[in-house]
Amino acid sequence: MQSYSAEVAKGVIRSPDQLNDSVPLNWRLMNKIYLTLLEHIPIRCMFCDRGWGGGEAKMSVNTMPASASHANLDEQIAQLMQCKPLPEQEVRMLCEKAKEVLMEESNVQPVKSPVTICGDIHGQFHDLAELFQIGGKCPDTNYLFMGDYVDRGYYSVETVTLLVALKVRYPQRITILRGNHESRQITQVYGFYDECLRKYGNANVWKIFTDLFDYFPLTALVVESEIFCLHGGLSPSIETLDSIRSFDRVQEVPHEGPMCDLLWSDPDDRCGWGISPRGAGYTFGQDISEQFNHTNNLRLIARAHQLVMDGYNWGHEQKVVTIFSAPNYCYRCGNMASIMEVDECKGQTFIQFEPAPRRGEPDVTRRTPDYFL
Repeated sequence: MQSYSAEVAKGVIRSPDQLNDSVPLNWRLMNKIYLTLLEHIPIRCMFCDRGWGGGEAKMSVNTMPASASHANLDEQIAQLMQCKPLPEQEVRMLCEKAKEVLMEESNVQPVKSPVTICGDIHGQFHDLAELFQIGGKCPDTNYLFMGDYVDRGYYSVETVTLLVALKVRYPQRITILRGNHESRQITQVYGFYDECLRKYGNANVWKIFTDLFDYFPLTALVVESEIFCLHGGLSPSIETLDSIRSFDRVQEVPHEGPMCDLLWSDPDDRCGWGISPRGAGYTFGQDISEQFNHTNNLRLIARAHQLVMDGYNWGHEQKVVTIFSAPNYCYRCGNMASIMEVDECKGQTFIQFEPAPRRGEPDVTRRTPDYFL
C-alpha cells in the first residue's frame, strides 16, 4: 500500500471517516480544512487556450446559472444602450467573465461569414448605436470590430463596456480585436484615463479595462472569404499567420517589434518598408501586401487605424482596404463612416453613414487633428 503522503501528492483527498490513527495528525487536520473549504467555496478550474502563449490554470468562482447570467447581461446591455455606465463592481465582474471568453480565442481568430467588419469607434457612442441601427443588432448580425474603441470621444466608458458585454453575451457573434489605443500608455494621454476618473472618481475602471485589453485577439481571419483583419498593418518580422499565432499577446503593447507593428503600421504608395511618421510601426508598399497575401493564401487585408473621408478606402490595387467607423471624427473632421458587409460568396458591400444627432457633447473647434495616433 502506498503511503498517505504519496496519495496526497497525487491529489487523493479522503473524507474524515476514512482517516485512521495511523495517519499523522497534521495530515488529518490539513485534510479536514481542505474538505471544509471545498464544501463552502464553489471553485471551477478553467485552463486557458495556449494559442496566445499562456498555459497557467485560472481559478474563478462561478455559481450563477447560465439563464440568470444571461438575464443579468441583457439588463446591463439595455442600460448601456441608453448610454448609462455600469457601476464599478459590475464592470469588474463583467471583465472577469470577458477574460475567460477571450482566453479561448487565438491571436488569429477565425471568423465565419457573413460578417460585418467595422473600424475605429473612439468613444463616439451614439455613432456606435447608429452603426447597430444600420448594420443590424447583435446577435442578428455577426460583427468584427478592428480596435480603437476608446479615447478622443466623450463616451469611451460606455462604448467599450457595451462591446465587452456583447462579447460575453454572444461570444460567437462578435469579435473584438485590439487597437493601438487599447493600451495603458496611450489611454493616459488621449482621454480614456481622464474619463474614468471623471465618471467613477478613481482609476479602478481604467485599470480593469486596460488589464482586459491584454487579452483581446490581435488579428482575425474570415476563413471562407480569405480576408485577414487587423487594426494597423504588416510587419517586416512577420511572414506567415502561424508566426502571429505563436505570440504571447497578454502584455502591454510593446514600443517596437511585431506585435507593435500589427497595431501601428500603415499601407503606403511607396514600395517596400518605410519608417512610419507615427513613431511606431512601419509603412508598407503594394509589393509587401501582395507577397504577404500570396504566402498566406489571402485575398484581402482589411484594417482600420486611419481616418478616410469616405469611410473606406481601397489601396494596393484592392489588396488592402481601410475601414473607418467614426463619422465626423473627433466631432469636427466632417468625414463619413462605413462598415463592410462580407457575404458567404466572397462579396463585400460598403455601407456609409453620417454621424448620429449630437447628444450634448461639448462644441469642438475645427482644427486639423493629429491623425497619427
